[in-house]
Amino acid sequence: MSSYREKSSHWSDPIVGRFLRFAAGGWVPASWFLPEFKKQGWAEKSMPMHIEVVSHCWQYAHFLLYQLSSLVNFPPQKVKVTMTVYYSNEDTNTAAVLKFFEQYAIENVEWNWQEMPKEKLFRRAIGRNHAAKNSKADWVWFTDCDLMFRENCLDELGVALEGRSDVLVFPRQERITSLLTDEDPMLSFNASAIDLKDVDTDQFSISERGRATGPLQITHGDVAREYGYCECLGYYQRPAEKWCKAYEDRAFRWLLRSQGTPLDIPGVYRIRHVFKGRYTGGKANTALRSSIRKTVAAIQKPRPEDE
Repeated sequence: MSSYREKSSHWSDPIVGRFLRFAAGGWVPASWFLPEFKKQGWAEKSMPMHIEVVSHCWQYAHFLLYQLSSLVNFPPQKVKVTMTVYYSNEDTNTAAVLKFFEQYAIENVEWNWQEMPKEKLFRRAIGRNHAAKNSKADWVWFTDCDLMFRENCLDELGVALEGRSDVLVFPRQERITSLLTDEDPMLSFNASAIDLKDVDTDQFSISERGRATGPLQITHGDVAREYGYCECLGYYQRPAEKWCKAYEDRAFRWLLRSQGTPLDIPGVYRIRHVFKGRYTGGKANTALRSSIRKTVAAIQKPRPEDE
């Protein structure tokens, strides 16, 4: 039989979640949960830089294929990269993609696959916190599996990070597609015929970023090791029964007291899509989510690339 504490905690989950979203909006001091930093600056790192990229994948193997292909097609020359992917073996397509890339020994790239029960995978902050606390890198890039690191991306990031001591930085620009449907050829996937992929860059337009959003959060390695990823917020470190919307991204910035410093980094590409395959629910729920995403995308339509 469940204890009173377990029952109470389960009952209060929605309240705690709403409170943390309210708090992360700046209405509650972050110092209530994470004391002020012990120092104002962090150790400046020099080239060659070690960058760890941390990604999660659940039922998005068709996007992960592009992400990992970008490291094979455009291997870093000036920096060392650890590519960490959190996944569940229950997602057989993702497991197949990871097995495919194990055949590639890319200079300056280390593959790091982290398998976990899907209930832990569903709360993205769990994997991110594990990566943060165990990383040996100078900087850690928390991202999503629909992001690609094309020509000169990670090398120029390393150059831009040299001598910096910020807690959080992000790419000033990314190049994004329109919202693609499942029928778009770019999203085709055949688990029995996995191969390297690349994109037609003409399908992407520039989007200016104003803060370090979920796939664009790059934090100093010393900060990651000392504070983790929302480690002090137990609500975001509990497993879940389905994929959770990543409200902890905003909480992470709130705890670090930073929206991030923008840097000029080339080669950041992201595939956008209408349907959120990670979420569960009926057709009506899926249709509603898709409608909302289309509306938001229309409002936030990026400017076309300068001629």
